[in-house]
Amino acid sequence: MADPMPVIDDLRAESEALDLLVAELSPERWALATPAPGWTVAHQIAHLAWTDHSSVLAVTDQDAFAREVENALTSPGDFVDSGAEEGAGKPPARLLADWRAGREVLEGALRAAPEGARFPWYGPPMSTASMATARLMETWAHGLDVADALGVPRIAPGDRLRHITRLGIRTRDFAFGVHGLTPPFEEFRVELTSPAGELWTYGPEDATDRVSGPALDFCLLVTQRAHRADLALHAEGSDADRWLDIAQAFAGPPGPGRAPEGAEAVEGAEAVEGAEAVEGADKAGGSDKAEGADKAAGAKRDSR
Repeated sequence: MADPMPVIDDLRAESEALDLLVAELSPERWALATPAPGWTVAHQIAHLAWTDHSSVLAVTDQDAFAREVENALTSPGDFVDSGAEEGAGKPPARLLADWRAGREVLEGALRAAPEGARFPWYGPPMSTASMATARLMETWAHGLDVADALGVPRIAPGDRLRHITRLGIRTRDFAFGVHGLTPPFEEFRVELTSPAGELWTYGPEDATDRVSGPALDFCLLVTQRAHRADLALHAEGSDADRWLDIAQAFAGPPGPGRAPEGAEAVEGAEAVEGAEAVEGADKAGGSDKAEGADKAAGAKRDSR
């Protein structure tokens, strides 16, 4: 059984790295739009605080968590956004304090969890290590959204990415299932290069279906923070190829994902091109109409 303490330590480190990004933000910066439609920086942090609170309930008060799930089922398409919206409405200092306090409570609960414990969740039940890994994955992914909004680069968190790669691989069958597809029976071989250049390998060496590439790119893919077309991931085999199109390491229905880089520019260019074509057609139509009117007027003059 995996020792959960290392991933809990890494969750703390990832949370502190994101905290540094937002700790000194002005209220105007908290209101900046992020890549998630309708979500500001405040929504991103509020979502993390809300999910941390749900995690605390799952670990410490499963009856209360069951009531939360029942409430969520009354509006399954809205409960995540509602939680983020409620938190984002708080003054930034209050939101930041609440997020910090919730992180501390969750860390304490995870460290105190009995060995072998499993906790309910919105998806399958999770072990202590899995719960901490899921929180690390979300913190990293939403931290990317915050960094994008602020226009600052985020340094890849080194070996902490290993937890997210493992989660992305373990959720392979889940990703197929939420898309209404039968999961492949055979394991895949996954070979990923860490930020430090180390090779991380998973699955049987002789597997027919294989995935390879940078670990960072794989993590961006399974958290749907980048489009496959913009990543240096390679698939061998039809099932592995399909997986890279649908992979997701998070619970819930499939997300829309990110558009390929340059898609907005292409869309804008197409819109301009289309407008120019319409304008040209209008001009041509106007010329034809004028020419027709001149001919008609000339005919009338000739007949008089």
